[in-house]
Amino acid sequence: MIDWDLAISTGTRWARPGPQVSLAEARRTVTELRDLAGAVQQPVYEVTGMSANGDGSLGRVAVVDRPGWIRANVDGFRVVLEPLVDQLRERTQGAAAPSRPASVISSVGSRVTGIQAGLILAYLSGRVLGQYELFLPPETSPVDGQQPGRLTLVAPNIVMIERELGVDPHDFRRWVCLHEETHRLQFTAVPWLRDYVQSQMTEFLLASELDPAAMLQRVRAAADAMAGAVRGGDGGSLIEAVVTPGQREIMDRLTSVMTLVEGHGDYVMDAVGPQVVPTVAEIREKFNSRRGSSGRIEQTLRRMLGIDLKMKQYAEGSRFVREVVDKAGMATFNKVWTSPETLPTKEEFANPQLWLDRVANDS
Repeated sequence: MIDWDLAISTGTRWARPGPQVSLAEARRTVTELRDLAGAVQQPVYEVTGMSANGDGSLGRVAVVDRPGWIRANVDGFRVVLEPLVDQLRERTQGAAAPSRPASVISSVGSRVTGIQAGLILAYLSGRVLGQYELFLPPETSPVDGQQPGRLTLVAPNIVMIERELGVDPHDFRRWVCLHEETHRLQFTAVPWLRDYVQSQMTEFLLASELDPAAMLQRVRAAADAMAGAVRGGDGGSLIEAVVTPGQREIMDRLTSVMTLVEGHGDYVMDAVGPQVVPTVAEIREKFNSRRGSSGRIEQTLRRMLGIDLKMKQYAEGSRFVREVVDKAGMATFNKVWTSPETLPTKEEFANPQLWLDRVANDS
């Protein structure tokens, strides 16, 4: 399917170098980010009313550079794609042995997709500030046989953005950690959330059409999406272009849960911010302005990868959280974490009162 080793080598080769810092400054930055990830935990607990389950283990904090982020994400992709790889292997074993030309084509295809994946990762590696990694290899920091995930902060990108914005470095780092710490709390405080996301992603992958004719149609749709992005249109992303009809409903469910967790993260970041980040208003204003000031090539890539669409969805998620909390309080909002059935629908994100009527007011 994908030559992941080639994806890593391509991504690390094409990833742009980070900002120039001395070795001493780099070490101080790494130490500060690790410390801040722990320091913001209590304020996040207090605002959300949530706490980690079980023994309170939240997993590790990793501070990485851009190549380190690429390698970590490839590890995650391998875990997520394992069900589809197994399915392909079973189909291959049940069919006649492939001819030499077919084997050559498959080998070339995996290298091509490896290069494509590497180039996408190289692009994203210069833009991601941090993330909570849900899917890690079992041997990576296991805790009692369970994998709690890992909070990853990309130090060069944090330094780059704080310099571009001209904001207080310590405040900006604390602000970033607030957002990512909220995600870590979500997936450790809500017992079913990680398994739900993983099951939906597995179902999404297993719904893939592996028929060559269907795949060709998806490729053509992807080409149309790319052309629309280049022209500056509002067409769908590459992902939306290649999904099958069966996958679209699953993608809607995944979009719903990610809209919620990202919107919740934004809400908490703003709610906690004034307590621990003195310049939070300046940071938020400058950061939002930067999002809308990218050049033509940057805008094209963002449309192709669906980044702009996701930003709109996350803003909608933040509005949903804010309106529910303002109307009914945080304890009522936290009923959203009861089960997959209490997640907001697309219509409820647009009209939070519908969710309150269905979930909060009927319980």
